[in-house]
Amino acid sequence: MLDIKQIRDNFEQVQELLNRRGGGYDLQPILEIDRQQRELETQGSQLRARSNEVGKLVGEKIKSGTPANSPEVQALKDEGNQIKAQLAELEPKEKELQAKLIEFLLPIPNLPGEATPIGKTEEENVEVRRWGDEYLPTNENILPHWEIGEKLGILNFERSVKIAQSRFVTLLGAGAALERALISFMLNRHLEAGYTEVSPPYLINSTSLTASGQLPKFAEESFKCDRDDLWLTPTAEVPVTSFYRDEILPEESLPVRYCAYTPCFRREAGSYGRDTRGLIRLHQFNKVELFKFVHPSQSAAELESLVQDAEGVLQALKLPYRTIALCTGDMGFSANQTYDLEVWMPSSGKYREISSCSNCGDFQARRGNIRFKTGKKGTQFVHTLNGSGLAVGRTMAAILENYQQPDGSVKVPDVLQPYLQREVL
Repeated sequence: MLDIKQIRDNFEQVQELLNRRGGGYDLQPILEIDRQQRELETQGSQLRARSNEVGKLVGEKIKSGTPANSPEVQALKDEGNQIKAQLAELEPKEKELQAKLIEFLLPIPNLPGEATPIGKTEEENVEVRRWGDEYLPTNENILPHWEIGEKLGILNFERSVKIAQSRFVTLLGAGAALERALISFMLNRHLEAGYTEVSPPYLINSTSLTASGQLPKFAEESFKCDRDDLWLTPTAEVPVTSFYRDEILPEESLPVRYCAYTPCFRREAGSYGRDTRGLIRLHQFNKVELFKFVHPSQSAAELESLVQDAEGVLQALKLPYRTIALCTGDMGFSANQTYDLEVWMPSSGKYREISSCSNCGDFQARRGNIRFKTGKKGTQFVHTLNGSGLAVGRTMAAILENYQQPDGSVKVPDVLQPYLQREVL
């Protein structure tokens, strides 16, 4: 959530930064609500100060011998009662305006950072680097991952439709083992890099989704349990963000680095017609997530190290990829800077997203009220960062294509062979 003080003090600058995102966000109504709310807040403070003063005067007069029923004391009591009546009328209006202000602020995205390229669409994203050209497959006629997976008997989409609906998959035999191996391999790498493994709940409440930025904007893309205020998690980022919600962390505890494996559930609203086959865009998929709570002065450096940790998985698997800096118009709602990692998919001759690594600044921390102590009394909002390390299904798809052999088998990447106890699928 944006800082209302920043909007108030730097209105034109904030509006310009939002304009870089597109979407036509208008901050003027927010300023007006803020003005009304602050006026009522000032009136309330003045009335409460006068109420305290009146109470003190009544006590002093009675203590000095003035009768409690004297006209002088009675006049003060009448004034005190009048102030109480005014406050009783004013305070609900002030709370209503506070709630309305938050309601207007919640759908506003984060401001893009200075390092974020300015652009309107993904065509204006900036390629930062490529890795692994020497590992590009030389085979011709590589089958799409869903075809080779079904041929090998390790993926089944047809029966998954019978069990659930389209955009689900069942993994069989070596397919299920490969996914389990990938999860263990990724977690082990991140633990060695200094992350702490966490296994959060898969069902999360609305407050948690609001804190991370999924609500209210992305309600249609999430699965909700109708009888409870619980949703299926769209990513481990959501529950991990709220792990310290409404808490104050010791400054010396920062940075806090977590990695989490969870299944993820998304409706993929608005994406129908795209990637209708295969493992790229499922309603249920597995992911290993990286998450950091950091000191604001370290968030830029922590983003670069997070990207390196995600890239390290692809390098260990020897999967060719490129790193992209997303432009302002293509960046996610909560982020102020994002790098996407795109893995090479030879059957389509394209790089496809396999990880998105973002710095959210204090945007999520402000929504979730997550702070750290500065000095004896001061507090400051932490900065939060998140990234896929990696999306497991997409990693499996990339392996099935990049490691496809001329005889129709698929070689197991060297680093996964100790997990699978086999060299080919």
